[in-house]
Amino acid sequence: MSSFLLSFVYPPPPSVFVTAMSAISFASLANTGAAEVRGQHLNYSKFWNAVTSTRSNAGSRRLPSREGMLLLYAPALVAALASFAIPGAVVGERARWLSAALSIHFFKRVMEVLFIHQYSGHMLLGSALPISFSYFISTATMIYAQYLTQPMSEPASDLKYIGVALFFLGLAGNFYHHYLLSKLRKQGEKEYKIPRGGLFDLVVCPHYLFEILGFFGVSLISQTVYAFSFTFGTMFYLIGRSYATRKWYLSKFDQFPKHVKALIPYVF
Repeated sequence: MSSFLLSFVYPPPPSVFVTAMSAISFASLANTGAAEVRGQHLNYSKFWNAVTSTRSNAGSRRLPSREGMLLLYAPALVAALASFAIPGAVVGERARWLSAALSIHFFKRVMEVLFIHQYSGHMLLGSALPISFSYFISTATMIYAQYLTQPMSEPASDLKYIGVALFFLGLAGNFYHHYLLSKLRKQGEKEYKIPRGGLFDLVVCPHYLFEILGFFGVSLISQTVYAFSFTFGTMFYLIGRSYATRKWYLSKFDQFPKHVKALIPYVF
C-alpha cells in the first residue's frame, strides 16, 4: 500500500515541523467543518453575524468587512510572491508552478475583495488575525514542503500538468460563481437573496465545489503529503460550510428550492 501511494506522492520529508503541520492542518480544518455542521460558525460569516449579539462583542475591535477580508488574504499573497525572491526556494518546474498557483489564488482573492464582493457586515479583529495567520502559515509551509523535495526522486506518476489544468478550472469556476453572487444585490441593498445562474440552480455552494477542485489541482502540482493533507482538510471544512449554508437558506426562505443540494449536484 505504501509503495502504491509513493508512486503518486513524495515521501514525507525528515521534518518534524512539516509532519506536525500536515496533521494539524488536516485536523483543524476538518474539525472546523464539523463545527459548521453543529452551528458553530467562524466569526466572519453571515451566519455568525445573524446569531451573535453586539453586546457579547462590545469590547472587540471591529473592522469593515472589506478591510477584514483583505487582512485574511494579503499576508498569504505576500508569502507566495516572496518565495520567488528567496534564492533557492523555488527550484524546478514543479516548485515554480506551485508558487505561481498559490500567488494567483490569493491575488484573485484580493482582487475579488476589492472589486467583486458585496459587503453588509463587519469582522472582529480578534477573529481575523488567527485566520490570516492560518492562511499565511499554510502557504509558507506548502512552499517549504516542496523545497524539501529537491533531493528526492520525482514520484513515478507525474501529475503536475493535470494539476495545473484542474487548478485553472477551479479558479475560473470559483470566480464565475463569486461574480454571480456579487450581482444578487443592487447598490445599497443589504438583504440576502437566493443565488441564481450557473450551478446555483443545482447546488447552493458551487463556488466551494470549484474551490475544492482548485486545491486538488494545487495538490497534484505539489504531490507532497502536506499539500494533500491541507486539501483534504479544506474539503471537509467546505463540506461542513456548504451544509450550513443550505440549512441557513432553508431557514430564511420558504421558497428555497428543495432539490438544490449543498455542494455536489444531485448527491449532497
